[in-house]
Amino acid sequence: MTLVQAGTPLRAPRVLVVEDEDNIATALEFLIIREGYAHDRVASGAEALPRIRDTLPDLVLLDVMLPEVSGYEICGHIRTDPALAGVKVLMMTARGSVIERRKGMELGADGFISKPFELKDLRDEVRRLLAG
Repeated sequence: MTLVQAGTPLRAPRVLVVEDEDNIATALEFLIIREGYAHDRVASGAEALPRIRDTLPDLVLLDVMLPEVSGYEICGHIRTDPALAGVKVLMMTARGSVIERRKGMELGADGFISKPFELKDLRDEVRRLLAG
C-alpha cells in the first residue's frame, strides 16, 4: 500500500508479527490490516531475526514466549545490530509482571503490552510507536 502526502508517495509502515499462537496472530493481523499497515508474520523465534534482517520492518510485535528463541533474546539481538537501529519493538506477554516489563525495557523494547490486551490499547501503542 502506498500513501500520498502533499504529492509525495509514502510507503505504508511495515509491521512484523512474531507470535506462535494462531488466534492471537489473527487478531493482530486484523488490527494491522484495518490500520492500513503492511504486515508479515513468523511463528517461531528462530524465524524472527532472519525475517527482521531481510525485511527491516518499522515495528516488530514480539511475543516473549516463543518456540526455539525467546522474545527477550530476539530483542537483545535487534538492539545490538546497528543495521536494525530503526526497528521499533513492542513486546507482548501473558506474564505481565513488573519484572517482565522491566526486563523487556532494559533489553531495549520500545513498548510492552500484557496479554490479553484490548485491541484499542494495542492500536494506540502501535500508533504511538510508528509516529516516532
